[in-house]
Amino acid sequence: MPKPISEVRKPEIVEAAFNAILKNGLPHISYDLIAQEADMSRQLIRHYFPDPIELMVAVCDRLAAAYRDCLMRGILNAQTPQRLKTFLDFYFDFLSDRDLEKPRDDSVYDAMFSLAAAHPKIRENLHAQYNLLQYTIAHEVQVSYPQLNQKACLELGYLFISLMYGHWKMVATLGFSTSNNKVTRAAVDRLIESYVARYDDPDLEPVDESEIGTDDAGK
Repeated sequence: MPKPISEVRKPEIVEAAFNAILKNGLPHISYDLIAQEADMSRQLIRHYFPDPIELMVAVCDRLAAAYRDCLMRGILNAQTPQRLKTFLDFYFDFLSDRDLEKPRDDSVYDAMFSLAAAHPKIRENLHAQYNLLQYTIAHEVQVSYPQLNQKACLELGYLFISLMYGHWKMVATLGFSTSNNKVTRAAVDRLIESYVARYDDPDLEPVDESEIGTDDAGK
């Protein structure tokens, strides 16, 4: 049974919007540019997406789907002890398999983050994306390092997405050398190692080391 026209046209429009932003950046984006990219009329674009913010939310969904599809093709199904390493290597573009390369979409993410400052729907969408990534990383860390508690793993998940996002803003957006991929990737490993070696819960009262052993010493 053929799909309804709307189900075919909407993904085409979203892909056209993605490509238009990739080529032209956010300040110049318009229904006209998207229509040109999609080879459709401006009126048809507006028919399916009368609200431009809804179109940008759909672009956010398209960004998330690109990563999800890539991960599902191999990384999440790689039931090996190295799954966490493979997962982290993916986000810093160290996998040799071309099917598992990190998508080249940083300029579009920049545009969506810019819009998120003013539009709650986009902000909520991106928050959900990165929240899911935090929990996914936390799960993978806990599988690899079961001695870490859930809170420590969630902290590492948050620190990972902060480092990863900030790194790509420096490299992909501002033009810092891609040699820094190795710097940040190694920093993630050292961060995990530091948690494994010693995890201090900031919510716990600090221990006064001067009092340790005083009871025994007084006996």
